[in-house]
Amino acid sequence: MLGVIAGDVIGSRWEWEPIKTTDFDLFHPLCSFTDDTVMTIATASAILRGRPFAEAYLEFGRAYPRAGYGRGFQKWLAASDPAPYNSLGNGSAMRVAPVGMAYGDVASVLREAERSAAPTHNHPEGIKGAQATALTVFLARHGVAKDEIREEIAGRFGYDLARTVDGIRPHYSFDATCPGTVPEAIIAFLDSSDYESAVRLAVSLGGDSDTLGAIAGGFAQAYYGSIPEAIGTEVRGKLPADFLEILDEFDATFGAGQS
Repeated sequence: MLGVIAGDVIGSRWEWEPIKTTDFDLFHPLCSFTDDTVMTIATASAILRGRPFAEAYLEFGRAYPRAGYGRGFQKWLAASDPAPYNSLGNGSAMRVAPVGMAYGDVASVLREAERSAAPTHNHPEGIKGAQATALTVFLARHGVAKDEIREEIAGRFGYDLARTVDGIRPHYSFDATCPGTVPEAIIAFLDSSDYESAVRLAVSLGGDSDTLGAIAGGFAQAYYGSIPEAIGTEVRGKLPADFLEILDEFDATFGAGQS
């Protein structure tokens, strides 16, 4: 799970100043965790405590109200009786990685990914984005070969994964939807050679950089088994104590490769 958070923190610097290169400093004084991290922690908390996803999202979202949420989610947090708002935004995908780590079979991963999306992102593309992300994490952590992951996700969800980062980058721009983010994050992971290269490739697309970094970072940690110690130490130093407690409990329970 720290792989998701590290990708978020690294990409946060470039969310509003997109770059088109992998040659950048990983950390900058402006780097911080965003809504991607808050909601990923919330998802992990819901799984650990056996409580509804919506309840956890409300708790953490209201506790950290200035994390950069989209307008729809801000309204949802402020509502007295929050209801799904048919979103296909990438918020359902950015927060779902813990589902891919926690559940032990494909059917359970797909079911829980849908449940995690449904309180807010109940548009079919929002649900599909969450399921594709969670299933990619699941396959990656079980050591499935990249070509097999590509074939499975493309076949099941209809994403075009025959592209490359180098082919996408010149024409890609900011896109906060699942259809415009999830396939690109998967491709960044598939093109990578290690954790750091996955995040660099994702950010270099020049899109919604924190979310691309977060999603690709989750895949990469699951697949490669760990993240570099220096990155983990830097990122942990930026997190509040309650996040670290949940992160460590989740990793101890489900195993996530923190170093």
